[in-house]
Amino acid sequence: MQVWPGQAYPLGATYDGAGTNFAVFSEAADRIELCLLHDDGSETAIELRETDAFVRHAYLPGIMPGQRYGFRVHGPYAPERGQRCNSAKLLLDPYARAISGAIDWGEEVYGYHFGSPNRRNDLDSAPRTMTSVVVNPYFDWGDDRPPRTEYHHTVLYEAHVKGLTMRHPALPDELRGTYAALAHPAIIEHLTELGVTALELMPVHQFVNDHRLVDMGLNNYWGYNTIGFFAPHNAYASWGDRGQQVLEFKSAVRALHEAGIEVILDVVYNHTAEGNHLGPTLSFRGLDNASYYRLTDDPRYYMDTTGTGNSLLMRSPHVLQLIMDSLRYWVTEMHVDGFRFDLAATLARQFHEVDRLSSFFDLVQQDPVVSQVKLIAEPWDVGEGGYQVGNFPPLWTEWNGKYRDTVRDMWRGEPQTLAEFASRLTGSSDLYQDDGRRPLASINFVTCHDGFTMHDLVSYNDKHNEANGEDNRDGESHNRSWNCGAEGETDDPEILELRARQMRNFIATLMLSQGVPMLSHGDEFARTQGGNNNAYCQDGELAWVPWPENPEGGGELLEFTRAMVWLRRDHPVFRRRRFFHGRPVQGTHDELSDIAWFTPAGEEMTQHDWNSTQARALSVFLNGNAISEPGPRGERISDDSFLLMFNASAKTTEFVVPVNHGRQWQVVVDTSRPEGVPSGTGAKVPAGDRLTLVDRSMVVLQRPA
Repeated sequence: MQVWPGQAYPLGATYDGAGTNFAVFSEAADRIELCLLHDDGSETAIELRETDAFVRHAYLPGIMPGQRYGFRVHGPYAPERGQRCNSAKLLLDPYARAISGAIDWGEEVYGYHFGSPNRRNDLDSAPRTMTSVVVNPYFDWGDDRPPRTEYHHTVLYEAHVKGLTMRHPALPDELRGTYAALAHPAIIEHLTELGVTALELMPVHQFVNDHRLVDMGLNNYWGYNTIGFFAPHNAYASWGDRGQQVLEFKSAVRALHEAGIEVILDVVYNHTAEGNHLGPTLSFRGLDNASYYRLTDDPRYYMDTTGTGNSLLMRSPHVLQLIMDSLRYWVTEMHVDGFRFDLAATLARQFHEVDRLSSFFDLVQQDPVVSQVKLIAEPWDVGEGGYQVGNFPPLWTEWNGKYRDTVRDMWRGEPQTLAEFASRLTGSSDLYQDDGRRPLASINFVTCHDGFTMHDLVSYNDKHNEANGEDNRDGESHNRSWNCGAEGETDDPEILELRARQMRNFIATLMLSQGVPMLSHGDEFARTQGGNNNAYCQDGELAWVPWPENPEGGGELLEFTRAMVWLRRDHPVFRRRRFFHGRPVQGTHDELSDIAWFTPAGEEMTQHDWNSTQARALSVFLNGNAISEPGPRGERISDDSFLLMFNASAKTTEFVVPVNHGRQWQVVVDTSRPEGVPSGTGAKVPAGDRLTLVDRSMVVLQRPA
């Protein structure tokens, strides 16, 4: 076999039509072998002799896409010094564009012997581990263009590739649970009719099913256990894992783009699947443990701010390069439109504390590719000082955990939430205005993959995670949920009606809040997980979306959700790009303030009203004639005006329509009704009239511009 010197960059396996260049970084290695793997179980080892700045490389003519390979690293094994090289372990390429197979868990994939963690294990891991694959980078994208939907037009839909598509009745069996299913017309039609503009996919980077879970008969369903930051997860491919997963993912992105839907990836750059010091040796640990991981003062152990056993070393230039190369690859080669960063506070831990000026943010800010796509932070981790909502730099948006908590508390009747509820409803200026960000920095959500579904949020006071095998100890215990009078399933009609009303309240509040709304997949069908608020290991019907037999006739909640999404999309007053001023806006020829708050009696709120610990009802006037930001060509934007009435109390309450903010109004939303939105023309309501809102309900009035 011919072996040419090749190039040190790009890292990974790069096919050019005639052969493949291999390049891998390791400062710890004495030497590295590239192992070409054959279907009969044999391998051909080629030493990478060329070295540039600790990158070993070679070019092999004739090596084609589909070729499986791995690395064996010869070097020091001294855990007490943070060194864990072991040539008996076949290692994945950190830059592999595709990964084949799955781990067959056994002692062979570990660097130590079970029962004797200080004794080196020289069993060959090749028969039991995953392998890297050379891929063909060429793909016919046709006239694919990123939708580039602006944030104020964005409606996010968080979904799991398998969970969203596994039970859809219109999908053929061979496509269910795959990337190809995302491209199926039935899925795309549902998303477009719902008004979704961006699909936020839970992890699709190649991940590992944990040894512990497999032994328990469970799986790492969510996928927050990455081992390949460039490779689409192979189990979501319908027709092969020798590079086919790359083509299938690209095809799904192309189809979604054709429908005007962006693709955003939930990415996990804070840790890897290799776990703590007792974890397996799969890739990074065996290549250069101390360069990739944050170690403690005793280098045998790993610093863990993620709750998963390890954290990547965010001040290592090679870790930063890996992350930035991965992000650019998914934008330029896979055409994705943005990223949601899991436990993003860990990415800011350059040293110990969370630092918003860390190297990672500097690199993102100046990167000509990554800085141009949607960047969404989950602004917390489990380390000290890890809750950082509102503290990420400009350019970033954030999952607003305070929005979730406040809206949940409001609708379950918790005291002292009116003032904070008002802030969350209007874009959380207290979190984002000081650093120049705007309402669109707030990704608003009530539910997501982590926690109760919306159905369970109104059906359970307590988590019920017994199926996870941890004696119900896992998962969040403080859910800000309320079961409406009975724990779990019930046939009590009054409780069922209240639960349905509460779900409509959550959907309406979410869609009419300033910021960017995010729905969790299946909430439009009121899907349940039986009270399990941590279904990370439940790869089955408990966690999959239970599509109705006729998905597009999926019930009143689906119709209501669609109506609320489209009400938002049709009216710019609900998706402002600037914060409210709280006063009349110059140049709009309207003497009324752009926003005004009222008690149920129709009187403007006073400080006493805001401070009332028992107040659970208020109205807000949104002036469509006082939108301060211009349109794309500098034109003035005007809209209808709206009056939102919230009654989160346990009592029926009379609301007076304010007398100075419009003569005639029309009811367009009433969450006390099963359909939520009046069919045809809603009731006319003159100024000064009284409306009776039943307990825990919401009414929206519209006044033409």
